[in-house]
Amino acid sequence: MSTLSDDTLRKILVQIQQTAVQSQRALNLARQQCAAKERERRIVQLTIGEIATIEGNVNLYKGVGKMFMMVPQKAMEQELKGQEKELTDDINNLNKKSKFLEKQFNDAQAQLRDILKTIVVRLNHAIAIYLLERKCFYID
Repeated sequence: MSTLSDDTLRKILVQIQQTAVQSQRALNLARQQCAAKERERRIVQLTIGEIATIEGNVNLYKGVGKMFMMVPQKAMEQELKGQEKELTDDINNLNKKSKFLEKQFNDAQAQLRDILKTIVVRLNHAIAIYLLERKCFYID
């Protein structure tokens, strides 16, 4: 990277910064979505547990818009288990996405560090040349 011009380095730096910011935002969003899905899954699990403790043939009602509809207990259990499985799949996918975004963010940070090190080395070199031309002492 030391052979790249200052303008090219600046463009690369801006592009990597944008990638880091986008990755960080997407990572935060994925984590929030995962937490929301976890809460929703926990509610479904608690509901399944409550329904499982009910003995006999009891009428269950499901909210549909502004009204309630009677649903057989087995159908309600199956529907809730389907929701739980779907939420678990969503959570797993969001965790995979979070890991990818975290890796992307860490890579962008590492690239930024490398570029900044290159800039510091160039500045130190330029300062050393400047001081040597003026017959000043330079201690690195």
